[in-house]
Amino acid sequence: MIPESSKARTVVCPGCGTSLAWSRDNPHRPFCSERCKLIDLGQWATGAYRIPQQDADDGKAQSDDQPEEG
Repeated sequence: MIPESSKARTVVCPGCGTSLAWSRDNPHRPFCSERCKLIDLGQWATGAYRIPQQDADDGKAQSDDQPEEG
């Protein structure tokens, strides 16, 4: 086990922007609170966070339920 340094690193909560110490004392890290953690989880659940997908090279979008030709 690696001991934490005496000076904790400060990070910004990705939910609300509050500065907080990166510490084992915070069970919600990297968030400042359970509220920010749950808001972020809700964003993932609704699909607000997603990676854009490019269409196939032939210009046709492929459906998930259709097998690839080849």
